[in-house]
Amino acid sequence: MEADRTIDGHREIDENVMASSPNASSLPSPAKSARFSRAIRRIDDANLVSVDAGGVAGEWSNVPGSDPSQVLLFFHGGGYCSGSIRSHRRMVSEAGRAAKVRTLAIAYRLAPEHPYPAALDDAHSAWRFLRQAGIAASHVAVGGDSAGAGLTAALIGRLKALEKNYRGARGWCRRG
Repeated sequence: MEADRTIDGHREIDENVMASSPNASSLPSPAKSARFSRAIRRIDDANLVSVDAGGVAGEWSNVPGSDPSQVLLFFHGGGYCSGSIRSHRRMVSEAGRAAKVRTLAIAYRLAPEHPYPAALDDAHSAWRFLRQAGIAASHVAVGGDSAGAGLTAALIGRLKALEKNYRGARGWCRRG
């Protein structure tokens, strides 16, 4: 029970820290340059829509200029025991903006309540959701941050093992 409270406490801290977004007024003076201020984008222009992605909670993020036929399926970091769609919303939206694609962030089940392979099963469910929605495998990039990068590699490995003639998703990973 004590371990559960500790993990929950860390999750709450992670949520609050990651979800808070820096703005130009909170940064040191040198960072207030016009160039840096432009780089600190708010996600106010993102259209965020919650979705049931094959039995897994997800969130679509679509920013102006995104190609709706292309998708970045994104898995958050957090050591498989913390992190969330909310904590990584800015990262996901900005990755989609940079790639000019819409994104689908997935709230995979977290350890220790849900041990391996729960997160991988959720990732696979999200993949099937996209495919059943008619999105071509070649139009999906799978990516993640830290533990999400590991989940990306594991999902692509599973897809290669299970799908005959696999010619699917491209992987994108960010080390934590």
